[in-house]
Amino acid sequence: MPHSVIDASISPLRQRLIDDMNMRRFSCETQRNYLRDIGRLATFLRRSPDTATIDDLRRFQIEQQDDGVPVPTVNSIVSALGFFFTHTLDRPDLARRLVRLAHPRNLPVVLSRDEVARLLNATTCLKHQAALSGAYSAGLRVAEVSMLSSPVLVNGGRAVADIGHKHKSP
Repeated sequence: MPHSVIDASISPLRQRLIDDMNMRRFSCETQRNYLRDIGRLATFLRRSPDTATIDDLRRFQIEQQDDGVPVPTVNSIVSALGFFFTHTLDRPDLARRLVRLAHPRNLPVVLSRDEVARLLNATTCLKHQAALSGAYSAGLRVAEVSMLSSPVLVNGGRAVADIGHKHKSP
């Protein structure tokens, strides 16, 4: 449960940011990450982040990229700064100038028909072949397959897997 931290060593600006996050019920982890990311900007500026200019933000983002900060981390920092400038400082003009980077996502490898056949024929046990066939045809990930529990229900010729959740009988 979010709670307000009131401490004499916390600046009024930091306290206002914490209060804004608590009002919106941000998780403790999100609050910790946002405080860290806004602290990164303050360290870069060597002054309070509420004094940042558009040019400061641009230089900060260029330095992050030059330092090799991964794209997801840069985008997380953009989210934190966007919240800070929009909600805490009421400066959406600065938040709009932040650049979110495109994060290319790789497509999963799709097995050929021969590879699928080799996979299914890798075992001679009919039960294992059925499990592999069902998992592959359903597109399950390894973690999802490991969560499958017995029994696997058959409903009208279609397999319905219980993935660790309570289910109602048909």
